[in-house]
Amino acid sequence: MIENYPSQNSSSNGSHNSVPPFPQNQPVRWAEEQEEEWSLQEFISILRRRSLLMTSVTIALMTLVVINLVVKEKPPEYEGSFQLLVEPLYKDPTVVDVIKDLNSDKSSSLDYESQIWVLKSPELMKSTIKQLQASYPEINYDSLIKSLKINRLVETKIIEVRYQSSNPKQTQVVLDRIARNYLNYSQERRQAQLRRGVEFIEKKLPSIQNRVDQIQQELQLFRQKYNFNDPETQIMQIALQTTEFSRQKQAIDLQLGQVRANFAILQGRNGATTILNNAPLYQQLIAQIRQFDLLIATESTRLQEENPSMQTLKDRRASLLPLLRQESERLLGVSFAELATQLQTLEVQSQELAKIERKFAQQSNQLPVLIRKYIELQRKLQIAGESLNRFLSTQENLQIQISQSDIGWQLLQIPTTLDIPIDPFSTQRNFILGLVASILLAIGIVLLVEKLDNTYHTIDELKKKLKQPLLGNIPFEKEIDTKKNRNFNQIIPLTNIQNCSSPLIAGLAVLPNQNYGDSSTRFSEALRVLHTNIQLLSSDRPIRSIVMSSAMPSDGKSTVALHLAQIATTMGQRVLLVDADLRKPTIHDLSGLNNLWGLSNLISTNLPVGEVIQQLPSMTQLSVITSGPIPPDPTKLLSSQKMKELMTDLHNSFDLVIYDVPPLVGLADASLIVPHTDGLLIVVRIQKTNSSMLKAALDNLKISRLNILGIVGNGQKSTNNSYYYY
Repeated sequence: MIENYPSQNSSSNGSHNSVPPFPQNQPVRWAEEQEEEWSLQEFISILRRRSLLMTSVTIALMTLVVINLVVKEKPPEYEGSFQLLVEPLYKDPTVVDVIKDLNSDKSSSLDYESQIWVLKSPELMKSTIKQLQASYPEINYDSLIKSLKINRLVETKIIEVRYQSSNPKQTQVVLDRIARNYLNYSQERRQAQLRRGVEFIEKKLPSIQNRVDQIQQELQLFRQKYNFNDPETQIMQIALQTTEFSRQKQAIDLQLGQVRANFAILQGRNGATTILNNAPLYQQLIAQIRQFDLLIATESTRLQEENPSMQTLKDRRASLLPLLRQESERLLGVSFAELATQLQTLEVQSQELAKIERKFAQQSNQLPVLIRKYIELQRKLQIAGESLNRFLSTQENLQIQISQSDIGWQLLQIPTTLDIPIDPFSTQRNFILGLVASILLAIGIVLLVEKLDNTYHTIDELKKKLKQPLLGNIPFEKEIDTKKNRNFNQIIPLTNIQNCSSPLIAGLAVLPNQNYGDSSTRFSEALRVLHTNIQLLSSDRPIRSIVMSSAMPSDGKSTVALHLAQIATTMGQRVLLVDADLRKPTIHDLSGLNNLWGLSNLISTNLPVGEVIQQLPSMTQLSVITSGPIPPDPTKLLSSQKMKELMTDLHNSFDLVIYDVPPLVGLADASLIVPHTDGLLIVVRIQKTNSSMLKAALDNLKISRLNILGIVGNGQKSTNNSYYYY
């Protein structure tokens, strides 16, 4: 049961002469929900609905699979294999690594991908093919390589060789021949490698020996030139010599300072006195002079100056003065000469020590460079010596290995061919896989088609996605759908039934005359349910005028409008059906009426309404106003004041007025008429109406805030004979 949505229209006084209180424009209260993920039930429903497509795709794909299996059927194949160890488990570090390091910069591990290409090369396979063609002439290089598979076993050092053919004996012979060929190739390859290694070493040895001799000569010349034996000893000697000469220079500088001080003192006033005081002879002369001075002073007290004794004493004293002066000069000259000589000697020694000190400082500064050069020469000599020793050792080892009968690769698994085919059930398996793949691909195509299909497939899907009041679900009626495609001479006749005592359906006096079976009964019952639900929308006053439209053309709005008018008439109402589609009218075709005069004439001229209203022959209470001639500008006529006045008069003159208007998307006709009615009914054609177009229509209605009564589902194809529940 659908819920009873109360109408927001104001109550009417029931007068047919007053202007009806049309409802205020209402917002769209529902919108399409975001599409959700498919549930299991929906998934099964999709497969059931698209079963024909799924079956067709599966049959087509399976046909291709069967044709492919028949055309490409092959005889049974027999496969054999053998395994080779292509690298030693423990490598010889003095042979293999040296050869590879000196010949190339690549890693020492075997390049398996390149090796496999070599094993498949025409040059290597030439002798094998020649031997095989003696027994199997049909074998050539292309056919052999096509059936030959060579792979490395994961990350091991083992190569597996597989070959398959329709003849098990041929498979075994081919594998035996290939195995022998590969073993011979590996032995020849190893011997060739060893010989190339010896040749390479003999070619490189002279240059390496010359390099060692050259470095030794450079080291000897370096030692002779710089007297350089060992860096640590050289550093220690220079440090000790520098310390010793620094100490000596400090002592000389100290002596030099003392001498210079003495020389300065000697040149001063008290310097000569100090020297003379320390001279014995000079002091003796001074003592004698002082004695004569004492004698003269003593004798002068008793003798006169002219006394010969006094004169003798004075003469003797005077004779000492030149001696004293000479002694003084001699002593001072000797002292000056000694100090000058000592000063000169010390200065010369200080200068020599300074030169030596500068020389050692220069050697100290040059020492890091010499040490670095010495170490570099030693390192070069060590590397060259190691390389020379390595080459000599390798040369000896290679010569030993060449003299031995070494084998190359090892055969871990002998060539073995299975007695049973590779896949005895390949045809059955391929058929089953093809069937499964065909079904899965068919399901994928069905889901893709479903995803790309923007229509509503069932009434439940319509209710779930739109969450809207669903007022009716009109089932698909094949007879009506067929008649819709041709001009009607008369409408579907309705038969009479006995009058019902219920006042709610007092007018239910006419029902279809003809019996169209269960399908027609369900169609009529669906229309009655729709009419009843419309009447139950308003509890304050009955619905007096409605607009019937759809989002797209051909959704069945005109057919639903006509049959809804018929059902309402059978319910005892005075019904007027107005074809307001002034662009592509269809009511006159569906009802079999002429369209010479109609709505366009009423609006554009002063023609009375009674002149254009037509009654159906079998239903006199049902009145119809066809569209009339198509005007050049339908929007101008529908928006005119005369159209509004006409709608008011019709609203007051009939119990129910149904307007059939053009589709909603892209046209403004419905927006001009709906505000002057009780509301809008939108017809949605199941499996035809585009959901995006419907959403666009709903968005436009939301902007216009028009009163929408609900939705009507149309064209539901179902065999369900039960009652309709919404």
